[in-house]
Amino acid sequence: MRLLATALIAALASAPALAAPAYWTDWTSTSNLASTVIGDLTVGSTTVGVTYSGPYQFAQTSGGTNYWATNPLIYTSPSVDSGPTSADIIALNAGGTKTITFSQSVHNPLIGLVSWNSNTVDFGVPINVLSYGCGYWGCGTPIVNPAGTGFFGNGEVHGVIELLGDFTSITFTDTSEGWHGITVGVLGVTDPGTNIPEPASLALLGGALGALAMARRKR
Repeated sequence: MRLLATALIAALASAPALAAPAYWTDWTSTSNLASTVIGDLTVGSTTVGVTYSGPYQFAQTSGGTNYWATNPLIYTSPSVDSGPTSADIIALNAGGTKTITFSQSVHNPLIGLVSWNSNTVDFGVPINVLSYGCGYWGCGTPIVNPAGTGFFGNGEVHGVIELLGDFTSITFTDTSEGWHGITVGVLGVTDPGTNIPEPASLALLGGALGALAMARRKR
């Protein structure tokens, strides 16, 4: 029993994270006068309101060309097992400052990218490039800046980046071009004070507890 308990602790300490389902924003309405696009993130039983503020060329809130569907695999990674599933997208063309606001804190938000061609973007906080590849408008590579807070689009960048931390808002700057598309997702909402095991740890925990129970019954 002591050996099994020790093995359980070691397994939980060393378990790798598994890819988790991402929840992507359902953009529902626009306001050209206020330069805003409004949507919702449904994370389990929680609904998080999302508001984009800043200049944009157009926004698809119900139908249209699905720019995410050309190569869905480029929007998945070892951390994220599901990319955007609808045609919802915000197309940016005028460079400058933009802000995305959440109605409650979210953890490590995801930014889906379409056609960030030779564009320079900075989020002001550390980012991870989770995935990229050839998409609707071609191929490109994101080159992360020396500060690790943004990237330069070498070619037509399609993919997903992750912002590290807990956020109620995201402010970023970009540069002007024909247009480049964006949407927002999360892996979960912030739950401060709750220590919930990651999916891999939960699986190991269930298996180890089962082994402990079997050993006790045999004893």
